[in-house]
Amino acid sequence: MIWSREITTFDWWEVELTFRVTGRGRIGADGLGFWFTSAKGLEGPVYGSSDQWIGLGVFFDSFDNDNKHNNPYIMAMTNDGTKNFDHQNDGSTQQLAGCLRDFRNKPFPVKAKIEYYQNTLTVLFHNGMSNNDKDYEMCVRSENVVLPKNGFFGVSAATGGLADDHDVLKFVTHSLRSPEMALVPDGLDAEETQKFNKEFDAYQEKLKEQKATWAKDHPDEAKKNEDYDSMDGFFEDDSTRELKQIFQGQSAMNEVIRDLHRKMDEIIGRQERSLSQLTAIQNSGGAVAAGGAKPSGGGGAPVDTIRRDEVNAVLANQREMVSAARDIKNFVTDIHGKVGTIQQTQNRQPTATVQQVGGQGLPADLQNSIQEMKDGINTVKRDLSNTAARIEKTKCPDVSSSGCVSSTLFIVLMGVQLVVLIAYMMYRDGKEAQAKKFY
Repeated sequence: MIWSREITTFDWWEVELTFRVTGRGRIGADGLGFWFTSAKGLEGPVYGSSDQWIGLGVFFDSFDNDNKHNNPYIMAMTNDGTKNFDHQNDGSTQQLAGCLRDFRNKPFPVKAKIEYYQNTLTVLFHNGMSNNDKDYEMCVRSENVVLPKNGFFGVSAATGGLADDHDVLKFVTHSLRSPEMALVPDGLDAEETQKFNKEFDAYQEKLKEQKATWAKDHPDEAKKNEDYDSMDGFFEDDSTRELKQIFQGQSAMNEVIRDLHRKMDEIIGRQERSLSQLTAIQNSGGAVAAGGAKPSGGGGAPVDTIRRDEVNAVLANQREMVSAARDIKNFVTDIHGKVGTIQQTQNRQPTATVQQVGGQGLPADLQNSIQEMKDGINTVKRDLSNTAARIEKTKCPDVSSSGCVSSTLFIVLMGVQLVVLIAYMMYRDGKEAQAKKFY
């Protein structure tokens, strides 16, 4: 960390901070902090400085502690000396305002302008993608911010398990005054100011008289050079005049564009404040409806507003859900129609007729099953006939003495086996028919 030695002697100020944050990994830690506090900070857990400070902290956070994928993030936070920084939520419940900006591993140094004027805090951010000093964009604008009247400026940084290099290249502080106060130099009283103004006016009058005298003494040169300016006292050729006009036109265009950017930033800031207020009103209304009483006090935690890209993502997800639901509905309707067709077909078919056995009007899979049963029965009959012929040729010894099975008992056993086989095949076909109803 580094802190200013002397305390400030002005009420309003602006700081230009130029720095680099570089690291080898895709993500870094922990971040860098800008401070304006009533007392110098000590080494501590808040980006290298102590907690429970009194004043302002602008944090450039590069590590995602709350796992919401919203880092690197820039935020501003004030503290009256009683708050502990919420590391688990990256301070999102305590911030004045913030913006999602990537400031790591940029080709050019990253810049930030932090302005505090008439209790309004403004943070402008330059993302380091170009070397143009005009490429600033609005990041934070918060009104009714009360800071200590005098304080110390400081910068601190810290790293954790992941490490980054935090290099502060430039830290410039300016005091701000109103236009009326800026016209009055410090340390001069009214008499000295009036004396200097009189001397300046006398010098201007003397210069005008000398220019007029030169024009009278040299009328030919004054007429030849129409570009001579009796007030400015210089000559310019056509190319110089053309370049001057081009430069003046570009300067005017640049001023207009800067004014438009400034107005656009103000409009965006007002829009964000309006959305925040509307969101707060909606949340307070929901709390009243749920709890039956309006929460007291107006110093609640700031509410994060929804951005346009988030709205588009929600709408796209809704469209995908509607399309998936429509496909599921069509699929269920198709299944329902097929099941109805199968049930109607089964209701029209006779349950026990000679035609069903013969295979007339039955489905192909059921006809194949019946044909397999017929082939199996014919095979069993053929085996029984061959077995009976062999039994007749073979003389069986005495049943009581040798335990040989008689022909009658053998035929009964084979008949039981045949019945069990037919019952199993019918049971299997019935299961297959029931399973087909679900397709």
